[in-house]
Amino acid sequence: QLQLVESGGGLVQAGGSLRLSCAASGRTASTYNMGWFRQAPEKEREFVAWISWGGATTYYADSVRGRFTASRDNAKNTVYLQMNGLRPEDTAVYYCGATYKRPVATSALDYNYWGQGTQVTVSS
Repeated sequence: QLQLVESGGGLVQAGGSLRLSCAASGRTASTYNMGWFRQAPEKEREFVAWISWGGATTYYADSVRGRFTASRDNAKNTVYLQMNGLRPEDTAVYYCGATYKRPVATSALDYNYWGQGTQVTVSS
């Protein structure tokens, strides 16, 4: 069993930055590939970023590539999403998920565990 807890969301002006964290508990936490998704009101959960279990490989949605960076510290069982150049359209609840699917998993259906989400609001 794996538990995920996101933090770091908040209100920021357009062009600003936030860093989200996802703390994982469980003996096998570092063996999972991890993904970040987001969900805006009345929209489906949308893929944002993916990072391999060792952190060597990342993949991003076109909408965030070059602005967002995923990283992880397996010693701390924590995954991060650094978000720069935020835009109002980035406003959503952000979720982290854990998956064993390889290679890249961009569908929410491929994830076995989810956190509760953290709200990110970008004002114009």
